[in-house]
Amino acid sequence: MSFDLTQYGITVSKVFRNASPAQLYEDALKYESAAISSAGALMNLSGKKTGRSPKDKRVVRNPESENDIWWGSVNIEMPDAAFLQNRSRAIDYLNTRDHLYVVDAFGGWDKENRIKVRIICARAYHALFMHNMLIRPTEEELANFGEPDFVVFNAGQFKADPTTESLTTPTSVDLSFERREFVILGTEYAGEMKKGVFTIMNYLMPKKGFLSMHCSANEGKDGDVCLFFGLSGTGKTTLSTEPNRKLIGDDEHYWTNEGVVNIEGGCYAKCINLKAESEPEIYNAIKFGTVLENVVYDEKSHEVDFASDAITENTRASYPINYIENIKEPCQGGHPKNIVFLTCDAFGVLPPVSRLTPEQAGYYFISGYTAKVAGTEVGVTEPQPTFSACFGEAFLVWHPMKYAELLAENMKKYGSKVWLVNTGWAGGSAASGAKRMSIKFTRAIVDAIHSGELEKAEFVTDEIFGLAVPTTCPNVPSEVLVPESSWADKAAYKETATSLAAAFHKNFAKFADQATPEVCAAGPKAGK
Repeated sequence: MSFDLTQYGITVSKVFRNASPAQLYEDALKYESAAISSAGALMNLSGKKTGRSPKDKRVVRNPESENDIWWGSVNIEMPDAAFLQNRSRAIDYLNTRDHLYVVDAFGGWDKENRIKVRIICARAYHALFMHNMLIRPTEEELANFGEPDFVVFNAGQFKADPTTESLTTPTSVDLSFERREFVILGTEYAGEMKKGVFTIMNYLMPKKGFLSMHCSANEGKDGDVCLFFGLSGTGKTTLSTEPNRKLIGDDEHYWTNEGVVNIEGGCYAKCINLKAESEPEIYNAIKFGTVLENVVYDEKSHEVDFASDAITENTRASYPINYIENIKEPCQGGHPKNIVFLTCDAFGVLPPVSRLTPEQAGYYFISGYTAKVAGTEVGVTEPQPTFSACFGEAFLVWHPMKYAELLAENMKKYGSKVWLVNTGWAGGSAASGAKRMSIKFTRAIVDAIHSGELEKAEFVTDEIFGLAVPTTCPNVPSEVLVPESSWADKAAYKETATSLAAAFHKNFAKFADQATPEVCAAGPKAGK
């Protein structure tokens, strides 16, 4: 069955719209040198780029939206003429293909705010990836889909012309809000499509007064919703996917007057060092229909070596959300009772868990401190401490204060409690050879947050960061809870912690003129 794309200047006669996973498997095996894992997943490679290319993202400057956009290193401006050059280049490439794929699907589970997205691509693996990641329409919805709200032209196999105005490399990922189009050139990493849709929602939802969020979400038996904010690799997917709570979503949501809504129809889990014992839900989701990206496998048995980083540490599994047994469907929930900020502290000085005041919540949300985990972005080969506003700076469109103000309003209106949880290092820094926090302890901390037990604990104030730290937590050794206790060298701890506090102050200085005095004062007590 063919689908007409001539309205975009695409004249390829064989276009497969919303092809079945089985057909996409066949095509990926035939045309893309893909393979099938012993568990039935489709294994494929993304080429040279095995992570996102945030420095190559461009946004068209247009009078209609330019005053809304946080221009700078996150949203690098591009003239419309340059966007049209890249669009033309992408379409020229797509027109050279024997066949193309179209995925028509939705972003957002609530019908009031969802958007219709059309993906046009040349690789079967990309089509299956977005079949998994977007919300799949019913046959009736597909028949009545009509014109999409946004179109993604993925010509990632073809390089951009670096001499085009505003470009610096042969990779370009370009968004025009006015044309409602997204163009990809020079990168075959599938995550660019997913994050492109998220960036669009990060513009549209705040414009409606709703907070868009880089977070996972789950729901307890009593309907209590918890959000987990954090960058890739900090534990959003792992901690929100558990047997005793229903998964709402693992990465992208927005918060309306009715509650929390998942943007996606699938999950995109990191699978480096994945083990059935520690992450059974994710492990068992790897089966027919799942895309395994850039993994190493045994050529004879096709068993995946999840411990191997020979291609990249950013190995990924993309699967429909209903591959997780315990989900909330439709993927929506009420207003969150608890909000968890996940940080991967490479210095090993932040407490495993802290209770935040509303002002501290604003400070740490705007700061977004964590460590970039190896492989998540091109060029990142080992953990690096970083600050990423709103725990997702790379995907923001508005100024970070816009999102922070919406969060503060929602917290006040719905009484959400906020916790800072460190899934990074303990007893020393990453550079010292210390180990990362035990997932067993982190899960116990999160369980205590859900049950309300942690709220009942006695708290002490961390003298350097000013954070309220519990002295006890069920199933967690007390010496682990207070970072200084787990460091053998107390002087080294204090020096390292003070240095990190100073880094917080330096980073926050660029937001201080727009933050309230109370939020500015909620940062670390030392390092000023």
